Amino acid sequence: MSEPRYAIGIDLGTTHSALAYTDLTASDGEKTVHGVLQIPQLTAPGAVEPQSLLPSFLYLPHAAELAAGELGLPWSDRQDYVVGQLARNLGATTPIRLVASAKSWLCHPGVDRRAAILPADAPPEVARVSPLQASIRYLTHLRNAWDDAHPDAPFDQQDVTVTIPASFDPAARELTAEAAREAGYASMTLLEEPQSALYHWIQASQGQWRKDVKPGDIILVVDVGGGTSDFSLIAVVERAGNLELHRVAVGDHILLGGDNMDLTLAHVVARKLAAGNVQLDAWQMRSLTYACRSAKESLLSESGLDVVPIVVPSRGSKLIGGSIRTELTRDEVSAVILEGFFPQVGADARPAVRTRAGLTQLGLPFAQDAAVTRHLAGFLGRQVGALDELENFAGQARASATFLHPTAVLFNGGIFKSNLLAERTLSTLNAWLAADNAPPARMLAGADLDLAVARGAAYYGYVRRGQGVRIRGGTARSYYVAVESAMPAIPGLEPPITALCIAPFGMEEGTEGELMTQQFGLRIGEPVHFRFFGSSVRRQDQIGTQLDYWGADELQELDEIEATLLSDGRQPGEVVQVSLQAKVTEAGTLELSAIPRTGSERWNVEFNMRGYSDAG
Repeated sequence: MSEPRYAIGIDLGTTHSALAYTDLTASDGEKTVHGVLQIPQLTAPGAVEPQSLLPSFLYLPHAAELAAGELGLPWSDRQDYVVGQLARNLGATTPIRLVASAKSWLCHPGVDRRAAILPADAPPEVARVSPLQASIRYLTHLRNAWDDAHPDAPFDQQDVTVTIPASFDPAARELTAEAAREAGYASMTLLEEPQSALYHWIQASQGQWRKDVKPGDIILVVDVGGGTSDFSLIAVVERAGNLELHRVAVGDHILLGGDNMDLTLAHVVARKLAAGNVQLDAWQMRSLTYACRSAKESLLSESGLDVVPIVVPSRGSKLIGGSIRTELTRDEVSAVILEGFFPQVGADARPAVRTRAGLTQLGLPFAQDAAVTRHLAGFLGRQVGALDELENFAGQARASATFLHPTAVLFNGGIFKSNLLAERTLSTLNAWLAADNAPPARMLAGADLDLAVARGAAYYGYVRRGQGVRIRGGTARSYYVAVESAMPAIPGLEPPITALCIAPFGMEEGTEGELMTQQFGLRIGEPVHFRFFGSSVRRQDQIGTQLDYWGADELQELDEIEATLLSDGRQPGEVVQVSLQAKVTEAGTLELSAIPRTGSERWNVEFNMRGYSDAG
């Protein structure tokens, strides 16, 4: 393959996707030539328009719903689905045929993400797709759009980076990588979205970022998108006279974002309608939720609108006029989102946890507490010691500090188009800092909230080739595999486990670690399960560290993998003596291999939830 001309960055978002690029041949140092692809998409039946954002919606029309030729795109005149703006528009009136939030479903460990389960509440006559297949279709659309615009620079010959939430676990990362491979991405790297947003801020500064941050700064990236809230901490370090950026912590995976806000606003509107004796059924509530999504984006933007009309389709003859009409105001949106999602709380606040019902409908595992500020307080409180082992930071934090003290904040995500929400978050954080006798944090300005992630990913592809400024990070957590103890059977007692560290915090992409001096028994030829854990606070553990005990907040259990490890010539149930090897791939996924003491076999235990692994 020839050297790529472009570094392509793709933001595979919950509500919008985007593609940006950096021209590798025309860029030099921190002076880059870059742009955003205008993505052709259907905006009405038979009408194709280029837009900078591709709404991450997939519509599955009835066979007789659209005429022949109305789904044609510049690169295809035949397809039985709609992606983008038209999909979103059609779904607002027929929500049972709309696939939304596929990215959130892709990281949901409680469902089979390769099974055709979306739309989740579609009736039997509606064809369904898997979260994986929906993601493949978005990524394929972006690849086709690039090739249509750049026939002289084919997509599969460029350097491609796809972004993911910082909190994605190894299984979700691998599924994203698989979706990209299935979409024809021959070579691809994964990058965390908060890092990508910061890369864009650096790129946009054209070298001036060094005047805005200084050694000792701790940058808090607050990224509230359509489906998730992500927090990251990045330290500014001086080494050999140069400033370096080190990612020191990421938050947990929090399914809390614009989707929650849309649903909340829908209930506000539904209560207004109920006061006028208008009751909505479940189908209409879903349609109302999509209408509130559009209204929220308009009212929180700089459009200047104070009121947006809301139209809900009628389902029966009892409702006069065919459709239900109401409105949503800027004041209503601001009040609901401010008090419900960004309340002013103390630094000691923590997300509320309630007892769940034993039975629940199939759906996304949304956060139980809607307050972003409480989740942020919990994150900073857990990370109070995150800098203890970082060069030039050890001992810098006050012993009396109750949480880690950021000095600068970078906001990302469409929610923060509203200055009101950014100011509320910053003022809440600064109230915590004042109470801890720390100086206030400042906001890093100049972010492109719609396109920062895609632009930053394109810049990262440029950085990976030895140019610009790189954020040092590696794995966002330490990862562990459970090792069962060998002990006699005791009635009512399961054998205890130890947690073996297979990838320490900060393990860089493209590196691997071996536990050659430690031997383990691997059971092959019959179904077994592997338990994995992650930790965002145990930074001192090295590969091979074994934990007999750990605190409730130290390790979080990840997806369990069921597998049958096959091998010719061995008996089912045989225990093979093996050593382990872990690798963080260049793409950013984690692989674990078991290597026998004798023989040439090699078993890979992948974080991809396929249900089995083959001997290699």
